Amino acid sequence: MSASAVMREEAVSVWQLRWRRLRQDRPALAGAAMLALLMALSFAAPLYEQWRDVSGIETDLLGRFDPPSDKHWLGADDAGRDELARLMRGGQVSLTIGLMGAIGASMLGTLIGAAAGYFRGRTDMILMRLTDFMISLPALPLLIILAALDLTKLGFSQEFIRSGSAGYWRIVVIVVLLGWTGVARLVRAATLALNEREFVLAARAQGASPFWMLRVHILPNAITPVIVATTLAMGRVILSESALSFLGVGIQPPGTSWGSMLSNAQELITTAPALAVYPGLLILISVVAINFLGDGLQTAFDPRTDPR
Repeated sequence: MSASAVMREEAVSVWQLRWRRLRQDRPALAGAAMLALLMALSFAAPLYEQWRDVSGIETDLLGRFDPPSDKHWLGADDAGRDELARLMRGGQVSLTIGLMGAIGASMLGTLIGAAAGYFRGRTDMILMRLTDFMISLPALPLLIILAALDLTKLGFSQEFIRSGSAGYWRIVVIVVLLGWTGVARLVRAATLALNEREFVLAARAQGASPFWMLRVHILPNAITPVIVATTLAMGRVILSESALSFLGVGIQPPGTSWGSMLSNAQELITTAPALAVYPGLLILISVVAINFLGDGLQTAFDPRTDPR
């Protein structure tokens, strides 16, 4: 058997071993199944609205606070909109913000951490001091300040600002800019360790370029902590979006998210508590499911874990 075939067999066996460990972790599988179910239900909102002839957007003042019925399975909100349809539409925003924010922050952190660990010296010092500075900033007040910035002064049109996508992309960008520090430190540590490995030293001696080294040898071998960190970061992003929307600086109408639904229901907590319970419960379930999946991935990717 050739050396390349042996390497391919070992690579496959490593991922098979990780998958076997993950399959044995029932909480992780339950978390993954719950996330998949929430995502599927959220993006089925248009089909549900068409099937039940209800709307999560159009108001019906004559149907305000309707109780659960054959038409409105979870009742109607203070504007007569179907509550279940609102929850499904809100899940689209909350879950996609969590996914895109976590992936974007991990990509930025991976680039910064890999550059700091590979080039070392002055580059490492500058990038790590920047990382320390970002970590030292108070997260929630900074999120609120950035979310309240006037986008017209940054060159965006009034039409874009009034659209529902403005608040969506604002939160994604803010989360990416503030959430990359943990991944950067993880990737830097992995890169520093890989720099001393024989295959990296051999490739460097043969004149391989830094870009080729990072793309072929460093990043593929440092991807394990990034996957785990990205999964766990998704839960934190969902909580950050919910906090911003609850404080009134997140998703704005006509858009909706679970956090904005909580914000709208805070004045109705005594008269219609279900309007606050439903989105709060979904946020809780999503974050717990993500943490279960993240813990399972961390165990499955840990080489010290018993392979049996």
